[in-house]
Amino acid sequence: MGFLSVLSTAQKWIAERAGSGDIVIDATAGGGVDTLALAQLVGANGTVYAFDIQQEALDRTAKRLEPFIEQQHIARPKLVLDSHSSMADYIPHIEHGKIAAVMFNLGYLPGGNETVITEPASTIAALQASLQLLRRGGIITCMLYPGHEGGLEEAQAVESWAAALPTDQAQAVIYRQLQRANSPYLIAIERRNA
Repeated sequence: MGFLSVLSTAQKWIAERAGSGDIVIDATAGGGVDTLALAQLVGANGTVYAFDIQQEALDRTAKRLEPFIEQQHIARPKLVLDSHSSMADYIPHIEHGKIAAVMFNLGYLPGGNETVITEPASTIAALQASLQLLRRGGIITCMLYPGHEGGLEEAQAVESWAAALPTDQAQAVIYRQLQRANSPYLIAIERRNA
C-alpha cells in the first residue's frame, strides 16, 4: 500500500482543519494544483488567496481553475502578483486571525524559469506572517525541495524556524522519507494559541 506522498499528506492535514466557507491561502500558486485543491475544499462560499511572483504562474493557475469556476463549484480565487512575504498586506484586516490554512510549495515553477526560486528570507517572513494570520487550530503546510540549487538552504532555514517556535504558540511536525536525503518533504505547523 505504501505511505501517502508528501503532497497528499499536506492536503489531508489541511482537509482535517478547513472546510466549506473557510478562508485559505496558497502562498506559492505555481501551476495552480494547490490552489485548486484549496478552492475545492472551501467551495463556492469560501475564499482562496493565491500568491506568486511570476505572472506565468498566476496565468496557469487561472487556466486550471476556470472550468470549476464556470461550473460554480468554487469561488474565483484572489490571484496576487507579489511575494508571499507580503501576504498580510493583501488579506483584509478583518480576516487576520481567521485563516484556516496556508499552503507553501517551495522551489521553482515546474516547466518555467527554474532560476526563479523561492528564497529563505522571504519564505521565513511569509511563514511568520502566515502564523499570525491563522486562527487557532489553523495549519501551515510547507513542501520543501532540498534537491535543487538553493533548496537545501531554504529547507534548513524553514526547519530551524519551525523548531524554534514556542510550543504554546504552535506545534510543528516533519514528514519525510529518511532513505532519500534529497527527496521533497513536508513541515506542518498548527497554531495553538488564539
